[in-house]
Amino acid sequence: MARTLRTLLTDDLLERVHERAATHDRENTFPHDDLDDLRAAGYLTAFVPEQLGGAGLTLEEVAREQVRLAAAAPATALAVNMHLVVTGLAALLAGHGDDSVGFVLRDAAAGEVFAFGNSEAGNDLVMFGSRTRAERQPDGGYRFHGTKIFTSLGPVWTRLATFGLDEDHPDGPRLVHGVVGREGVTTKDDWDTLGMRATQSATTVLDGAYAPADQVYRALPPGPSADPFIFALFAVFETLLAAVYTGVGRRAVELAVAAAHRRTSFKHDGRPYAHDPDIRWKVAEAALAQDGAELQVFALARDVDERADHGSRWFAQLVGLKVRATETARVVVDLALRVGGGGGYFTGNELNRLYRDVLAGIYHPSDDESAHGTVATSVLGPLPD
Repeated sequence: MARTLRTLLTDDLLERVHERAATHDRENTFPHDDLDDLRAAGYLTAFVPEQLGGAGLTLEEVAREQVRLAAAAPATALAVNMHLVVTGLAALLAGHGDDSVGFVLRDAAAGEVFAFGNSEAGNDLVMFGSRTRAERQPDGGYRFHGTKIFTSLGPVWTRLATFGLDEDHPDGPRLVHGVVGREGVTTKDDWDTLGMRATQSATTVLDGAYAPADQVYRALPPGPSADPFIFALFAVFETLLAAVYTGVGRRAVELAVAAAHRRTSFKHDGRPYAHDPDIRWKVAEAALAQDGAELQVFALARDVDERADHGSRWFAQLVGLKVRATETARVVVDLALRVGGGGGYFTGNELNRLYRDVLAGIYHPSDDESAHGTVATSVLGPLPD
């Protein structure tokens, strides 16, 4: 029986978002109108259960929506991705009977906008270590002191999911995860980048930012962990990140097809390049890669939803998905540029913007070095001590 996949994003909404994308890229501004449209469509509560007033979408359904949104405006999709990661991991845990982050879903239903503040300069341990100091308070809450980078939604978030190291925890050093508000937080105006400019992923300084006790949801030993929170975080983060870059590839194929039909060959009596065997090969190569990327994103998202058993290879599957999706998107955009001709080299051309945006994929965790290490361990076993 065919499954019915639910959708929140209308074609009209996506067209409006697409029309604004070039301006936000050129002016390096946050897409407030896009966020308003997405909020009105119920997209910020996509993962929130229906009983709380949300749409209750699955990871696969949101991944499909993120591909569509990223095809319209990559930076808008990447920005809202971080809110969706926080709410998505909360929904995944809640669906497994763990309500430790249920407050995230309730707050999202009430209109709060979540950002994801974990990345730190020079921290190649990523989620398994932190340069940020977490100080336990007498009431059981925590204050965080440190600097986070690449904090998307910088101008608009109202809640920040973050973490830091409590070296004085009674059970030994612990990585403490919690949610803070704007008090004790400075958002720098320092986002001036090659691409993904509208995300406004500013540097965030935590100077005593406070997470109340009921919003501190994990205190884990440094290093890898089997805690369900870590799996939920990786599953939603890597899948939705892959979806965004796969959306960039989808748009690049559309532009390549349009260019092949629009451009004509003086050498071949004005016939469109769509009749040229070499151009046809390039477009086909892009489409082959894109088809594979979309299939793998949706399939693994469905596996998360259906609790498929990948056993010890789950993390290898997730980090592998992210690397394959981002690298495939780079190849697809490059092929589209070659089909589109020299016009793509000019600022203002959409393919020029996609080329700059897609490069950001190499900087998101898990990077290719970390992913290869994870995959190698999953198939070869760990290195000897």
